[in-house]
Amino acid sequence: MGRMAGRRALLAVPVLLVVTFGVFAVAAASPFDPVKAYTGTAGLTASQENLDQIRANLGVDQPLVTRWWNWLTAALTGDLGDSAVLRQPVTDAITQRIGWSVLLAATAFLIAILLGTALGVLAARRQGGWLDRCASSAAYTLEAAPAFWLGLLAIWLFALKLGVLPAGGLTDTASDTVTAGQVATHLALPALVLGTTQLPWFFLYVRQGVADALDEDPVRGARARGLSERTVLLGHALRSGMLPMLTLIGSRVPELITGALLVETVFSWPGIAAATVQAATSVDFPLLAALTVLATAAVLLGNLLSDLLYGLADPRVGFDG
Repeated sequence: MGRMAGRRALLAVPVLLVVTFGVFAVAAASPFDPVKAYTGTAGLTASQENLDQIRANLGVDQPLVTRWWNWLTAALTGDLGDSAVLRQPVTDAITQRIGWSVLLAATAFLIAILLGTALGVLAARRQGGWLDRCASSAAYTLEAAPAFWLGLLAIWLFALKLGVLPAGGLTDTASDTVTAGQVATHLALPALVLGTTQLPWFFLYVRQGVADALDEDPVRGARARGLSERTVLLGHALRSGMLPMLTLIGSRVPELITGALLVETVFSWPGIAAATVQAATSVDFPLLAALTVLATAAVLLGNLLSDLLYGLADPRVGFDG
């Protein structure tokens, strides 16, 4: 396990280098002018000399390779630079927002895994039954549903029509303090929507895996020995059927991140979504590079986690192979 993690860490270094350079290359080719984004309406009346000075202060007058190298060497010392659009250090901008994004993504992922596993097992147990048909049809439909559309639909139903959950934000409008109760209430709807976008994949994988496991000889043998259906289903079929689902965890991380950005925007959740959008549209090099590295690292860690879980669940899989 340690060797595999070490190899993955070494391979992650060139990947992150290429990703960061790609961010600066794409930003350099972008039609958006970071100076105009920084100055706003004041830039319309500013002299060319002042604009050139601001361009030099932001470092965007330097060649692409120079900008990337300066950012990279500073980042290795812990200095991610200053965000021009947010007017604060990049480290502070990420620190203030990343916790809320992790809370939303982790809660949604947990909802998707638990509900997807439960529904998948029940559907596989009674293949062709009403639950299997209804859940499978809903899963295929939800696979094609955009996250922002589901978010708007959830706001219309639960916030506007039924009035049981708030439409967005982190706390109540009249509140000036953040409490656990308010956070949980405001988290429920975006987490449910984000989890729903991921649930179909886990449901379909578990359903197919458990259904295949139920037809295997070990499960038939367990039934022939007189074991209860519950023991056969949970102790034998579920463990075997869950193995393909473990590999799904890492592959869903990129879409989970993308979905989280959309859901955060729809529900005004104070995560990194707004910062990401502002960094992209304003060509904020330091912030854009840091957020991209963060997302890439999350994807790499997700893939490593899925491999580790698969190896732990199936001893026949070697970590050092």
